[in-house]
Amino acid sequence: MDFELAGKTAFVTGGSRGIGRAVALKLAAQGADIALCGRTAETLETTAAEIRDFGVRAWPTPTDVSKLDELTRFFETSLSRAGRVDILVNNAVTSTAAPFDEQTDETFRYHLDVKLMAYIRLARLVLPEMEKAGGGRIVNIGGMTARIVAPLRVTNGVVNAGVANFTKQFAGHAAPRGVTVNCVHPGFTATERVMQIFTREAEDKKVSVERAVADRVREIPLGRLVEPEDLAQAVLFFCSPMAAMVTGQCIAVDGGSGEAVNY
Repeated sequence: MDFELAGKTAFVTGGSRGIGRAVALKLAAQGADIALCGRTAETLETTAAEIRDFGVRAWPTPTDVSKLDELTRFFETSLSRAGRVDILVNNAVTSTAAPFDEQTDETFRYHLDVKLMAYIRLARLVLPEMEKAGGGRIVNIGGMTARIVAPLRVTNGVVNAGVANFTKQFAGHAAPRGVTVNCVHPGFTATERVMQIFTREAEDKKVSVERAVADRVREIPLGRLVEPEDLAQAVLFFCSPMAAMVTGQCIAVDGGSGEAVNY
């Protein structure tokens, strides 16, 4: 199926590992050039090489998205190389698997800067460029803690709830410029970051990590952890012509584990 992404450019934050890597590769497979950032130059270069295997261009930029100057440098450098930005996938994330009484002010501030503020800042930067190009797509990745209470992910919950609200707010602002803004909520996904959560759960419950994972999988009606590829498929939908009239929406890719009814 042709998703009409050939010749377009996507900026992907946190693009070297996990969900971000899967998204970058999925968009590249559809013909999009990819500007990606992350904290580790080595993994960025590895992912960039994988992207180029699809016959498209890749521009990796080591970036600490919690710092405005580095985030701005990523945007400006990528724009000068690509000449345009059609898609922004805000995916950068941090996580501290700990209960509330172990989360400091500094932890909350860092989570806010890495995720919510970085998403806001990049959306603000790309919007005028997308408007010049006649439109664009912004997809924010914000975990299921936007909808649920999770004792070991309190900072993530606060930040992801903000991402969901910002998505809706910014969608209305961007729509007259031809830009859609949507959000994907990952459930328990097989990534390094989620394994840190399983490890802490195992320590607190005094069970093996394998047991902690198995307990969580039993809570997922579809019977397995979410894979990064599953999230990439949802992002691809939002970036495709099929979602031309979809904006301000949050879709959970969680295998059915979220039990709340959301309107």
